[in-house]
Amino acid sequence: MGIADEACRSDPTTVFRELGKMLVLFGATLRALPRIFRYRRNLAEQLFEIGNASLFMACVLSLFIGGVLSLQAGPLLAQRGLGSMLGGLVGASLAKELGPVMMSILIAGRIGSAMAAELGSMRVYQEIDALRTLNIDPVEYLVLPRVVAISLALPCLLVFSLLIGSAGGAFVAALNPEVAVSATAFFNSLKATLEPRDIIHGLIKTFLFAVTVGVVCCNQGLDTMGGPRGIGRSVTKAVVNSIVFILVLDYVVTRMLLPFTKASMAGGF
Repeated sequence: MGIADEACRSDPTTVFRELGKMLVLFGATLRALPRIFRYRRNLAEQLFEIGNASLFMACVLSLFIGGVLSLQAGPLLAQRGLGSMLGGLVGASLAKELGPVMMSILIAGRIGSAMAAELGSMRVYQEIDALRTLNIDPVEYLVLPRVVAISLALPCLLVFSLLIGSAGGAFVAALNPEVAVSATAFFNSLKATLEPRDIIHGLIKTFLFAVTVGVVCCNQGLDTMGGPRGIGRSVTKAVVNSIVFILVLDYVVTRMLLPFTKASMAGGF
């Protein structure tokens, strides 16, 4: 059960205690960041695991998201004589909103759950206590490489998401007789509408989501108690909490970036 469930059944102290633990872990990870090069092998392993496990799924998900956007929005735009703007609509939606959120939820379910399960198993079977006995900081050795790896990998997945999703949208737009927008017109609209700062906004959101997922899932794994059953609860709680934080943070970051978007539309920054 996640923070949303705890808020319904528990007093606010429990929720704030969970948030406090996450902030403490985040602070400890930041303090350990200058020593990341000591654990570059662990970092490389985590990067390979995230890319190897998620790239194909991210491409498939993005392909169909772009296709659905064209399928839904294409006929509406075509009826109003705006079919040529479909590429810009699909590209902006993928870059600034759907891409960051959907990729982050995918990573939370696929990679975040694995992080929570792995660290939870180590906590239950006292491997983390063994690391402390050997004078090895679990935050530096276990949490830091995972948080840095997910923070580097997720923005890269967003770039793949934008490329594959745009291709899926162009494919559907060209084949759907109700839209009948050629691939050339689709990508011309995408090029004319999508600006570099739109992609930067998406990358900023994705980076913040990635840090959130890494900290939440690692914290939940380190906080595991109760044997195999506790590991299952921790995995579920980690994924649910990550999704809740992604959606809440999505609104907050979008609201913070909104003045820059308006300035861009007005011709200034």
